[in-house]
Amino acid sequence: MIKIDEIEESLKNKGYKLTKQRNSIIEVLIENIGKFLSVEDIYLKCKDKYPKTNLSTVYRNLEILEDIDLVHKTNITGSSASYEIICNNCHHHHVICKTCGKTEVIDFCPIQEFTSKVAEDGFLVTDHKIELYGYCKNCTKKITKK
Repeated sequence: MIKIDEIEESLKNKGYKLTKQRNSIIEVLIENIGKFLSVEDIYLKCKDKYPKTNLSTVYRNLEILEDIDLVHKTNITGSSASYEIICNNCHHHHVICKTCGKTEVIDFCPIQEFTSKVAEDGFLVTDHKIELYGYCKNCTKKITKK
């Protein structure tokens, strides 16, 4: 389990302070480990913790947290970004529910199969992100009941 102290240390090492607004954002993300949250969801949950938080502050802080590799950003629906705190330092990928945002870690990486194929054409892969989208067991049940 990731702790605020560890995050505060990472922030310090990158030249940032743990402000009240940033702390509330991190608390919300920690409370929702294993689930991607939209910026709006994060904002609303932060307002409950620290009422002076505004939407632009949430956007700005999420960008900072992403830049220093403390959060993972994705586009579940293709329109707006969603965020999840990074709670382990090992390389992994995600399966993401398109309805509720629940995530599961895929703890293996098939990138070698891809890179060897594209390397034949002279393409040099420098980074990657693999995300699989679908519906978790609970959301699948809801969909099939309709």
